[in-house]
Amino acid sequence: MSPLLRARRVLTEQGWLDDHQLRIESGAVAAIEPILAGVTTRDAELLCPAYIDTHVHGGAGVDVMDDAPDVLDTLAMHKAREGVGAFLPTTVTAPLEAIHDALVRIARRARSGGPGAQLLGSYLEGPYFTPQNKGAHPPELFRELDIAELDRLVAVSQDTLRVVALAPEKPGALQAIRYLKQRGIRVMLGHSAATYRQTLAAFDAGADGLVHCYNGMTGLHHREPGMVGAGLTDKRAWLELIADGHHVHPGAIRLCCCAQDRVVLITDAMQAAGMPDGRYTLCGEEVTMQNGVVRTGSGGLAGSTLSLDAAVRNMVEYAGVTAEDAIHMASLHPARLLGVDGQLGSLAPGKRANIIALDGGLHLQQIWIQGQALPL
Repeated sequence: MSPLLRARRVLTEQGWLDDHQLRIESGAVAAIEPILAGVTTRDAELLCPAYIDTHVHGGAGVDVMDDAPDVLDTLAMHKAREGVGAFLPTTVTAPLEAIHDALVRIARRARSGGPGAQLLGSYLEGPYFTPQNKGAHPPELFRELDIAELDRLVAVSQDTLRVVALAPEKPGALQAIRYLKQRGIRVMLGHSAATYRQTLAAFDAGADGLVHCYNGMTGLHHREPGMVGAGLTDKRAWLELIADGHHVHPGAIRLCCCAQDRVVLITDAMQAAGMPDGRYTLCGEEVTMQNGVVRTGSGGLAGSTLSLDAAVRNMVEYAGVTAEDAIHMASLHPARLLGVDGQLGSLAPGKRANIIALDGGLHLQQIWIQGQALPL
């Protein structure tokens, strides 16, 4: 007998289905069907696709760059507890050898599997940035784009490198974008002083969107729309968004929803996520978390402590989007960005049974990874 999960409402790409059940076989959704008349038990109020966090540096006291045992296992379990079924561990600007080592560790864990959320590969954030909007990245470690160097990074990652972030105004950026796209790697633009036209040229070359929209880039001005203006108005661009109310004002979050079909909710979470206030590290520098907000010594924001389930709730509260649309921004949209929507990102027969149960307030009640319930 196939396991059944029954809910008052099930979310699919086509919308909500009332009083439906999921039939699970061999780690996949085998069928979505109405609950038989007379069956009154329900396993959940809402059954939805598990979230996908495409941009996360750490949490639960660990950092993706840490060369220590069980770091990625710890992070994978931490992500699962916020409803994330799959994620991309994200590197930071660091010496090239340290980045290589991190990519090797991520590749090994992605191929071997393990507890918690599934690793889909790696996201390279830095070192191909420019200083003007550096954020917490150390500019002395920024590097010029070089195809041979990129080729080496892909090789070191054992072809598990999924996303590369870069500044589109750097010399050789358009050539690098075209090279990466030929390798099936997504390219996001950020930590940059690029103009509107330079950003559009990068989209023309194949770039996929903006790294944490608004943050680390030229902002929207009525005579120079900048990177933000290019991303908001170009229908080819995916928009990563840190919907915590600190990185992006609720009013700007609402503005971003003019392109809500292209919004990808991310956490950009770092080591301090899920931890008490105190001192932590990011990009090799000491940072301080106070009231859940992490800042560098100079007062700049240094990653977030956001959870993806909170980001979904925030979109409903701050932007007034429907629960359905907010959930898609954390599941279907990231799957489409990464090109894995044939397997993940929504509930449909044949897709992986990465499922979350939510209550009416969109708080996580349970998560299943490939049909297996995880302890929360």
